[in-house]
Amino acid sequence: MAAELFEGHYVWHPAADDRVLASVCVDVRAGRYRYAYEALAETRSDFGLRAHRSLVLASEAAGTDLVERWLAEEPTPESALMWARVAVQRALRAADARDERAEALERIALTACDRAAALAPADPTPWAAKLAMARLHRLRDPAPHGLLTAPPGPWRLFAHVLSLDPWHREAHHRFLSFFFTRHGGSVNAAWDVAAFLSQRAPADSALRLLPLVALVESYNPTQLLADRVWEQPQWRSTALAIYQNWLPAVAGYRFTPVLDLAYLAHALVMAQREFEARAVFTAMGPYASRMPWSAFGDPAEQLSRARRACGLPVPGGA
Repeated sequence: MAAELFEGHYVWHPAADDRVLASVCVDVRAGRYRYAYEALAETRSDFGLRAHRSLVLASEAAGTDLVERWLAEEPTPESALMWARVAVQRALRAADARDERAEALERIALTACDRAAALAPADPTPWAAKLAMARLHRLRDPAPHGLLTAPPGPWRLFAHVLSLDPWHREAHHRFLSFFFTRHGGSVNAAWDVAAFLSQRAPADSALRLLPLVALVESYNPTQLLADRVWEQPQWRSTALAIYQNWLPAVAGYRFTPVLDLAYLAHALVMAQREFEARAVFTAMGPYASRMPWSAFGDPAEQLSRARRACGLPVPGGA
């Protein structure tokens, strides 16, 4: 799907140009679930779109009782999936806030994920949701051969997701985040896992971006020449290979993959490859994501700074 042209403002909504999803978000905020069911039911054979839509809708519904009402009134794979999505979001927020209800909410979330998986055994989405909670208990299965640091982690759970969908984007990102330092991992482990996973993926897969995600996550502005890391040959060649092999495939996506495009555009700008970055920004259109820009300051300011470096317009023309 080709993104719309930039018309002088950024669109931060995670639905981006998925018009169906954007419309359903309005309904969910109003407490209605009928169109949410339809939007999810049509994704039963498109796991990438199913993951995207269910995650965005869960962020809209997490503060309401919508999913509980929906599940009680219509117990379908879609209502069960949405209950799992919302329950996981609540559990993670409670754990991060050290809320006394965190353990109870986690038990509810695990139950919800199991129910959703039972209702749709071929769907990897409930398992990807469960994978998001692995960091709460630091699951420590031994790593497979081929990793320099051999970091233990939720490898068995991840392997089950891959048995349902070998290139499931969200599952790969959830798994990688387990090894981030802010979740108890290490920079070297995250880099090792990112390289291992990306090298397994097809050349035109968005999973090739995983090392760039790990690089942003390890960014430390206090380190000497921290902003010059992307100019190193290994990172510049990584970004250029993704530009050459993955970017052409984006036109065939059902929605613009804004977050992945943002990581690629950022890496190319930091590597001083503004010509290639300009094409990536053009593919993004007006759509914007907080990451990776927020790792370096105010996301709108950082995004505008990168676009200006490529000779592209920014809001206000400043």
